[in-house]
Amino acid sequence: MNQLDALRQWTTVVADTGDFRQLAQFKPQDATTNPSLILKAVQKADYRPLLDEVVKKHKGKPIDEVIDRLLVRFGTEILSIIPGRVSTEVDARLSFDTQATIDRAERIVALYRAEGVDVAKRLLIKIASTWEGIEAARQLEQKGIHCNLTLLFSFAQAVACGAARVQLISPFVGRIYDWHKKSQASQWNEAANAGANDPGVQSVRQIFDYYKKNDIATEVMGASFRNVGQIAALAGCDLLTISPELLAELAASEAPLAHALDAEAAQRLEIPKVSLDQAGFRFALNEDAMATEKLAEGIRAFAADAVKLEKLMEA
Repeated sequence: MNQLDALRQWTTVVADTGDFRQLAQFKPQDATTNPSLILKAVQKADYRPLLDEVVKKHKGKPIDEVIDRLLVRFGTEILSIIPGRVSTEVDARLSFDTQATIDRAERIVALYRAEGVDVAKRLLIKIASTWEGIEAARQLEQKGIHCNLTLLFSFAQAVACGAARVQLISPFVGRIYDWHKKSQASQWNEAANAGANDPGVQSVRQIFDYYKKNDIATEVMGASFRNVGQIAALAGCDLLTISPELLAELAASEAPLAHALDAEAAQRLEIPKVSLDQAGFRFALNEDAMATEKLAEGIRAFAADAVKLEKLMEA
């Protein structure tokens, strides 16, 4: 059994890509996209006609609406290949505006419904894990619109998402690892910080154990991986979203893969439930330099790629 098939025994495998022509070979259950992945895809010759088609069909409409239509076009193509859900992201420039996030999410949902998609079962709206984004997700979930809270780097963000009863969170393993590696510079010991000792892996394990111990239904999906060692160390997590490159690496390896995260074992741990109001959330996030920096950096990067996508369309 290769490592990818071994992983499927305990974890739902999700593909992290806008390049939907790569999906079939890996047979993922779900797929995730973001503005950076869509931008990367439409710059390839295979996908440029899709961009041109959407721009031509909706010429004269506001650019933000055309962007959403492109995202939905990619999403529907992905849904024709996978059996599960696709995650489609709200514009990161709305990350600090609850009502604007809700409005944009509802438009994306309406566009999917117009394509005949069962949005309750097959769509997750991706929103940045700011206080305003989590509040938007709380209200959307109450309307039956399921959300994937992304750019999640801290325990405080996970606590707030669980309290908001969001469907799913995406803690970013690789970006946490990147921050610690950069901050330690020449003192960084790669071998000592690998596998279960990886700071990104440890962050996801803490959240997973907390959710399972306290019967929080929110799904945990590890994201943003730098190597297969990080993935192997999280085998047993509810879901893992993995790039095509790392999916191929897993599929090519027959090295043993152990069950690392265990919901039943987590229920035997002593982990008290935490409650955070807005002030408590903001202070806890502020106390976590890594999470504060990576959240801001992630929003800036997604916003910049949204601008690049708009310019590509206008050109």
